[in-house]
Amino acid sequence: MDISVLGPFRATQSGVSVTPTAVKPRKVLALLALQANQLVSVSALVEEVWGEAPPRSVQTTLQTYILQLRTLIAAALDEDCAGLPNGAKSVLITEPGGYLLDTQGGLFDMQEYEALSAAGHRSLEQGDWAAASDLLGRALALWHGRALVDVQCGSLLEVEATRLEESRMSVLHGRIEADLRLGRHHALIGELSGLAARYPLHEGIHGQLMVALYRAGRRGDALGTYQQLRTALGQNLGLDPSRSIEDLQRAVLGSSLLDLDDALSPGRLVKVG
Repeated sequence: MDISVLGPFRATQSGVSVTPTAVKPRKVLALLALQANQLVSVSALVEEVWGEAPPRSVQTTLQTYILQLRTLIAAALDEDCAGLPNGAKSVLITEPGGYLLDTQGGLFDMQEYEALSAAGHRSLEQGDWAAASDLLGRALALWHGRALVDVQCGSLLEVEATRLEESRMSVLHGRIEADLRLGRHHALIGELSGLAARYPLHEGIHGQLMVALYRAGRRGDALGTYQQLRTALGQNLGLDPSRSIEDLQRAVLGSSLLDLDDALSPGRLVKVG
């Protein structure tokens, strides 16, 4: 089974969609997919679908949803059941205490993303900027919108979707850092300006925009970006910029390129909000 969660939720078996349109069975499959090849407990599925107010018939209803999913999988399998002696039951397996979705080695965009992002961050730590830019860029290219954008997420799926979005921002920040190290500041200004407008409290993005603008000969705009961040933080959170941003502003004021390079070091510029 192939699974996509980095954007619209998709699950295909033998090239045929097995993603239900009904809200609750869709939640069940999404939670099973996010924990593919691992046991998902009945209690976790109940919490995701019904929260703290499950119906009396919850066990029977959940079994009905599992049956509906197996029916979709069986229809997709059709005659393609080689190595699956129990058909759909070999894909969506009943285990003591829960269920397991066996992907049979299918493609899963989240797993590919996490492998690429981990490799990219390692390259970043090692100072291999070209490899980091490539790996992190490929990881970002797997995204097609907010994680599970077309699933009405319950508490468990919402936690996973938020975790993935936070990871996406970290990967984006790392890719931009690598590109700045490679001297691509002119090409980054438009992207960073859009991100700064979208995330007005994100210190890391504003710091990277300041560096890109400064290196493009736009010192005044770099200082203006700092002031915009300072104003937004004060008005929304009652905070001043962090020390790393203050250091960056002083480096811009003093035209100290060495200090700007130091400000780009991993971990110096972080998200505030």
